[in-house]
Amino acid sequence: MKQVATLNLRAAVVSLFLLACFIGIWQLASTGLSVGGASSGMTAEEIEYAKMMGKDPGAEKSAGFPPPLEVAKASWVHLSDPFYDKGPNDKGIGIQLGHSLARVAAGYLLAMAVAIPLGFLIGMSPLMRKAFDPFVQVLKPISPLAWMPLALYTLKDSDVSGIFVIFICSIWPMLINTAFGVASVKREWLNVASTLEVNPIRKAFQVILPAAAPTILTGMRISMGIAWLVIVAAEMLVGGTGIGYFVWNEWNNLSLTNVIFAVLVIGVVGMLLDLMFAQLQKVVTYVE
Repeated sequence: MKQVATLNLRAAVVSLFLLACFIGIWQLASTGLSVGGASSGMTAEEIEYAKMMGKDPGAEKSAGFPPPLEVAKASWVHLSDPFYDKGPNDKGIGIQLGHSLARVAAGYLLAMAVAIPLGFLIGMSPLMRKAFDPFVQVLKPISPLAWMPLALYTLKDSDVSGIFVIFICSIWPMLINTAFGVASVKREWLNVASTLEVNPIRKAFQVILPAAAPTILTGMRISMGIAWLVIVAAEMLVGGTGIGYFVWNEWNNLSLTNVIFAVLVIGVVGMLLDLMFAQLQKVVTYVE
């Protein structure tokens, strides 16, 4: 126990050292030059119209890569009031994240509802495994964003299309890992259940599911990482609200400080989602 604590402390010190080196290199490499916004010379009506078109003429424009202090100031401004709502193109980072997480949750839950039962079926039946394998091998490598034009044309709604893209990218890791986990359950355990004449539903929930749970959670963890990657790119394409749209909108405003802040937020949220699934994996993992 003491060795583990010592290792964790040493790792934390090394991590802080690397972070300090990164920030120092960033500070040296950045120019830190910035110029004022373009709103000076515009009437109030022109400024309001520019904001309606997704542009913020009063935003500070960067003439070079922003230094860490500028990003820290921008981060403080956004985090001090994350849920403000001043119109379609001016919402707080909390609202943007909420929309993105809601889309991810909807698509991810739909993928779970399809992938886990279907994975059980494929894993328990060699016939179904061979029958579904060609479809999985053809559809799995397709980029999720390649489905976006078809989704927009068919569903006629950008929000629903985003949810569909999350669904289609989340389903494959869950499906494959569930099928593999179910197929890998020890034959001795299944033989014992058959000897005791356990009915199929009870066997699925009390024998197969606990044994396959670590592998299923691994697939779910991979799917969540992919879903969070894809939603950012999807929101850049469809617009509206969301952290991906926020990044694209700030890039159009030439506000690199806000872009870097959003990138950091995306990374932190992705890390928290991954840690959540890592803790779930520890709960269901068993030692033989």
